[in-house]
Amino acid sequence: MPWVVGIDEAGYGPNLGPLVQAAIALRLPESDPAGWDTLKSVVRRAHEKPDGRVLIDDSKKVYTRGGLEALERGVWAISGAEPARVHDYLWHGDELPLWGEHLRAEFWFDGDDLLPFHIDAETEWAASEPLRAALNESWTGDYRIVPTPRFNQIVDGSGSKATVLSCGLIDLIESVTAALPDDGEPLLILCDKQGGRNFYSAIVQASLPTGWVVTEREGAAESRYRVENLSRPVTVVFRPRADGDSVAVALASMLCKYLREMCMRQFNRFWAARVPGLAPTAGYPVDAKRFYAAIQPTMARLGLTADQVWRKK
Repeated sequence: MPWVVGIDEAGYGPNLGPLVQAAIALRLPESDPAGWDTLKSVVRRAHEKPDGRVLIDDSKKVYTRGGLEALERGVWAISGAEPARVHDYLWHGDELPLWGEHLRAEFWFDGDDLLPFHIDAETEWAASEPLRAALNESWTGDYRIVPTPRFNQIVDGSGSKATVLSCGLIDLIESVTAALPDDGEPLLILCDKQGGRNFYSAIVQASLPTGWVVTEREGAAESRYRVENLSRPVTVVFRPRADGDSVAVALASMLCKYLREMCMRQFNRFWAARVPGLAPTAGYPVDAKRFYAAIQPTMARLGLTADQVWRKK
């Protein structure tokens, strides 16, 4: 069966907190690359009533209906059987990738926090076994967390925050495709559109440098590319609101949102301990200005600069 890789992001618009990008690869029938029909017996959408199936959907819909706990149930269905420290959950060992070094250097980061926050990991792992069985235990994934200093560094070097998304997308496509078995099965990569742009051939070429990128269409509804000269047929598709079109993209969306919420939980805890009466923030414009104004005197006392806390774009 073909592999379908879903890629999404969370936290591109905020002024505070990290950007998170994630990719989830699932093996799905060629007749149902979206996966909703194939997994209907074990997966429910946000508009359906709870009935024992795992809730998988666009992260905003899942979060609206059940908060962080609902996100956690879906993410942990394929990402962990036992409780773990944040450090171990993110990196599965002591050797950190470069993005991990950036995150660990954050003043608010706590690698000793325990996950999951709201659910019993072992109970939920057992309850979600039908989902993993339906996937034939065939899935993999990867993610990148870009904290504010690194975000600003990339913006300084390129003049555009869209470059932050492009760098992460290239990195994720490279890492996930390298992790898949070299079995010649077709590969479909589905991405949510990046900031509304329509032209992605340069990004696809940089992600799969040994391939030859053929543009099939580029427009507001869809940008589609075929990549030839590889060991398997590869198609890369960018669509707006792709997280509602595909189980793989929805899972990537949920993982992004979950990891961003985990980071913002730590970020808010750090500042609440130092600024009495400070209400937490999600980091988005308007409320971010309120929060930033309140923490600036404490930032000065701690020797923290604007570049360490506030995104330039």
